Amino acid sequence: QVQLVESGGGLVQAGGSLRLSCAASGRTFSNYGMGWFRRSIGKEREFVTAITSSGARTVYADFVKGRFTISRDNAKSTVYLQMNSLTPEDTAIYYCAAWSGNFYPGTPGSWGQGTQVTVSS
Repeated sequence: QVQLVESGGGLVQAGGSLRLSCAASGRTFSNYGMGWFRRSIGKEREFVTAITSSGARTVYADFVKGRFTISRDNAKSTVYLQMNSLTPEDTAIYYCAAWSGNFYPGTPGSWGQGTQVTVSS
């Protein structure tokens, strides 16, 4: 399994931006599709976005299209989530995830510990 460590979460005002990072280790990063999920209080974990191992294809949940951008740097074994125009509804724990041998909408095989994003109104 690949190990994933997220960073970049924090408190931001509505309309602001944050960039999350997820550093991977333990396996060949470029073999993994990568993505982000989130879980808000009282809600189930939900898919946010994903990117294929090469970076050639991305998938976004409807609620983040045009606001969030996923990218990856295979040389740095890192995937990023740029979040713009944040709203209080984006408040959640954001989890990095990795697929090996499959991709979204399949179930990721590896998860990070999560990073908290709080958007104040």
